[in-house]
Amino acid sequence: MQNNLKISFIGGGNMAAALIGGLAGKLTAAQNIHVIDINVDALAKLHTQFGVTTAAEIDARIAGSDVIVLAVKPQQMKGVVAQILPHIGTQLVLSIAAGIRAADLSRWLNGHQAIVRTMPNTPALIGKGITGMVATAGVSDAQRAAADAILRAVGETVWLDDEKLIDPVTAVSGSGPAYVFYFIEAMQQAAQEMGLTAEQGNALAISTFVGAAQLAAQASDPVSVLRERVTSKGGTTYAALTSMEESGVRQAIINAMKAAAARGQALGEEFGRD
Repeated sequence: MQNNLKISFIGGGNMAAALIGGLAGKLTAAQNIHVIDINVDALAKLHTQFGVTTAAEIDARIAGSDVIVLAVKPQQMKGVVAQILPHIGTQLVLSIAAGIRAADLSRWLNGHQAIVRTMPNTPALIGKGITGMVATAGVSDAQRAAADAILRAVGETVWLDDEKLIDPVTAVSGSGPAYVFYFIEAMQQAAQEMGLTAEQGNALAISTFVGAAQLAAQASDPVSVLRERVTSKGGTTYAALTSMEESGVRQAIINAMKAAAARGQALGEEFGRD
């Protein structure tokens, strides 16, 4: 199925473009990918860059797709689904929108059962993403494999047994890159306040994050052990971490992620009305 997979993207934004870049000419031929978006400039760029077909309005071509990828904003989803409803048959519907529950998608699609809900993250833009995924009972093994292959085109995948876990995934990895950028910003500010230049602080902070993340990914030991190895009692790292603990940094991060998960659940309830 995957070699000739026909995929329609509803929405041609950054995440869709990242997926298309990982798919076109690799998982499936570029002419098998159809992109629909009201932004004609974005469509022209995608066509020029990847050779995909495009349209400014939802058309009958999606009826022949194996997979329809819903890559629009949550608040736009219900209206978009109403437009694709006349063209829905046995296709797999794959959503990358935050907060939109599979049950609501199914209801809007008159009971359509082949739905995979996903939560990718922005490192997908450089092929380093990770996506949480959950399938409804109506998804076949072939469709599940296709969904996995599509998201693996831009990184790793983690399959969930319970859709309720999508909200924690959103809090951990979906919103997670912003936490990393926030911490890097703080490190850069501290570097400048201590006398380093902006360029020096930028290089030191980013390289430290990249190196530490790669070390954590490759090491067989848990991150707690890696942390302990660079934290000599009474040393500089110990002083920094002690200050963070006294300031409640760890609990603040935990609380923030729980707030993100709660907001994801609230979005599902808000956009799933009617």
